[in-house]
Order: sequence, then structure tokens, then C-alpha cells
Amino acid sequence: MRHGYYEFQHRTKIMAGDLALEKIPAELKSMEVRHPMILSDRGLEQTGTLKIVLHALEEGGIRPQCIDTDIPRDSSLSSVKRLAGEYREKKCDCIVAVGGGSVLDTAKGVRMVLSQNTKDLTHLAGCESLKKGKEIPFAAIPTTAGTGSESTLVAVIKNDKSKIKMEYISYYLQPDIAVLDVRMTQTLPKRLTASTGMDALCHAIEAYTCIQKNPLSDAYAFAAIEMIRDHLFTAVQWGGKKESRLAMANASMMAGAAFSNSMVGIIHAIGHALGGVCHVPHGDAMNILLPHGMKYNYKVCREDYAKLLLPLAGPEVYAKTPEKERAKETIRIVINMRKKLHRICGLPTHLREAGVKPEDFEKVAETAINDGAMIVNPRAAGIEDVLKILAKAY
Repeated sequence: MRHGYYEFQHRTKIMAGDLALEKIPAELKSMEVRHPMILSDRGLEQTGTLKIVLHALEEGGIRPQCIDTDIPRDSSLSSVKRLAGEYREKKCDCIVAVGGGSVLDTAKGVRMVLSQNTKDLTHLAGCESLKKGKEIPFAAIPTTAGTGSESTLVAVIKNDKSKIKMEYISYYLQPDIAVLDVRMTQTLPKRLTASTGMDALCHAIEAYTCIQKNPLSDAYAFAAIEMIRDHLFTAVQWGGKKESRLAMANASMMAGAAFSNSMVGIIHAIGHALGGVCHVPHGDAMNILLPHGMKYNYKVCREDYAKLLLPLAGPEVYAKTPEKERAKETIRIVINMRKKLHRICGLPTHLREAGVKPEDFEKVAETAINDGAMIVNPRAAGIEDVLKILAKAY
């Protein structure tokens, strides 16, 4: 803990493990709601993943009031506005979101519009701009193990006009329940499993080193890294293994809870900018940027990186590594993880592989230094610093 005061909240009820989906109807009824708006995407509709959820709801006596799968890859203000109107029109009384980060962030946006009784979310961007507002029960069912959005107090929604990804941070954004069921991630492709898994790792590492870190966020981050160490590669190579899929879902949720309460830093700030300016998928951006951001922060995070060698590499490697070398070894292991994932599934390790062009760097850097995540990075950074990181990552 870098300061003498901290706040931590994780109010979301976690429902995880075998037949977790089948527990949702009873939970909704206990909240006195029965007419959910189901939000998902077309891909999950086509693969049958959404159908599993709908079946579990209907078996428990819950019939959706409406189902909308027209959600873009990047959550947007226009989608949020449209869906909020549909919620009101169809007289829904709760939201059940099934999907990855974009779907869950979209659901958070819809909930914001409804609870705050507003039409425009732009004035609510930033930290703690929300009041409690009207109660809109919300169940989040993640279909990836990476964003952690099912347990976070953060939403990232793209402004259609400015192309900037806007951050919303409030304790009122956390879902009421998060449902972790291996049936939701068991068929996730190798590359997406790897990308989202590295996103979770980045959440945990930045949470552990952010200037708002605290004992509780440290505990969540530490445990998440251990689970990622033990299960990421198994989930990528043998996706059907339930134990590893559930472990990665738990790791993602715990990393999300960690960074919700300590925040992230320069890696996410640049990653958000790359997504907004160059349309780089968020997990890919995190994988590419992670070691470069760690090297930039090394001067001020050396002690924390040394501690992270234990959950990242295990007790034997930690014990064998001289104390002065542990921080550097942590970064080396991250680099080796990226190389291994690249060999297994082609996960990009350089910006050029993700379609980023050097002429985009200036715009990315300008966007990154104005990102909220940059404020809490342990080391101050300006445009020139970001440009150097981009050049090294290219």
C-alpha cells in the first residue's frame, strides 16, 4: 500500500462451477425480476453458446422479454442508446449479458442510461460521476476469461464521433451477479483464449504495481497470477479441460476485482489508444505491450516485480533466483510466455503484426497520455515516453 488510506469493494455475487447457469433463475426471482433483456452477440448466437443460457433460464421459469445480439466488437455510445430505448419499450426489468468485454461493457452502459435517467453518457465519463440512481438488476455471464468486466467497476465505451474509448469508473457499475460456467468458454478458440488470458495477466500485474494498490487488491492479483501460471497454456492447447477453463475464469474475475480497486496504468492507457485509433483487439494490445510497459516502470516497480516472480514462476524458480535478479526474471518470463503463445496460436508480439503503422504513433501517443489509466501509473509519462514504447513494441 503506497498510501495510508484505501478503498476496496467487490459487491458482485460470484456463482461459479458446475451448473452455475441453472442457478440464475432463482437468483433473479430473489431480486423480484422475471423479464430480462438478454444482450449478446451474433457469434455466440450462431455457435449455440447463447442457446445454453436461454435453455437454463427457461427451465427455471424465466422467459426473456427481448433478446438483442446486434452488439458491435467495440461497445459504442450509439449501441447503448439504442438498447436502452429497446429496454424501455419492451418493459424489461433486468439485464442478463452473455459475452465478452464489449457485450458486458455495453450492458453496463445500458444500465447507466436507465439508472441515471439520461440520454447522453458523455458527461458521466470519468471517475465516480454516477449517483446510485434507479435499481436495474444485472447478471453478467462472461464467455471469455480475460476482461474481468463481470466483476469490475469499470466500463469502456467508444464515442462514435471522436473514436475515443471513454472510461467510466464507479462502484455502481459492478454487476449484481457474475456467473462463471465452463460451458461458456469451453469452445473458445486457441488464439482468443491466449489473448484474453494475457489480458487477465496484464490486469493482475498492473493492479499489483499501480499507485493505488492495497493489501486486498494485492491478494486478488497474486492469486490470479498463480492460476494463470498453472492453467493458461493448458486452456490454450487443450481447451476442453474443465479444470483449466474454470481456473482461467476465476483468474479473470479476480484480476478484474484487483484492478477495479487499484486501477491499471501505462500498458492499458496505450492499449486503449491502440484500440481506438488502430482497432487493435484489446487482449492483443496487452500481450504486445506488457513487457515494454514493465520495462518502462522497472525503476519504480522493481520490488513489486521481484515479488511477482513467486506466483508467476513458482517457488523453485523464485528460490533459485538471486534476490537482485528476480524483477528482471519476472519480465523475462513474461516475454517467454508471449513467445510460447505465438508459437502455439500466432498471438502477435509486435505492433506491426497487429496492423499498426508508424504514422499512427503520434495520434496513439496523444490519445494515451490523456487516458485515465495514465494518471495512476507508478511512473509519470509524456508523449515522448509513449512514442519510445511504441517504437520498441513495433
